[in-house]
Amino acid sequence: MGTPVPEEEDAVLNDTLVTMEGWLGSNVTVRQAGGASVASFRLAATPRRFHAASGQWSDDTTQWFTVNAWRALGEGCAASLRRGDPVVVVGRLRASTWTNAQGVQMTSFEVDAQVVGHDLNRGTSEFTRTSRPAGEEGQAA
Repeated sequence: MGTPVPEEEDAVLNDTLVTMEGWLGSNVTVRQAGGASVASFRLAATPRRFHAASGQWSDDTTQWFTVNAWRALGEGCAASLRRGDPVVVVGRLRASTWTNAQGVQMTSFEVDAQVVGHDLNRGTSEFTRTSRPAGEEGQAA
């Protein structure tokens, strides 16, 4: 199953954008795809439910997603994130369908990240600004 390389100038309408919070279930891996670097990691998201009648919280089934972060975002993920870190991810949800070796059609969901950061509800983090390319000094973020 190939991962399409998002082009920086591509515009997409009616996309499925998601915001997810969860825990890194793997370390970040970096590879090249279509001439661009992409960092990938597994994200475990376990919904919690409050039951008003009992006053108790319970965990639902953990959902696993592959998160892909391209170019500079991927480099930042590789330098900053480790297995077990709590994170927040914003990105495009994409379904991938393929047939496995047994002939069964499989579907997985991946997120092409636009924003990734540590979840500061669960700990603290220290930020190091990356250098900007020449000509970007003084531009508003």
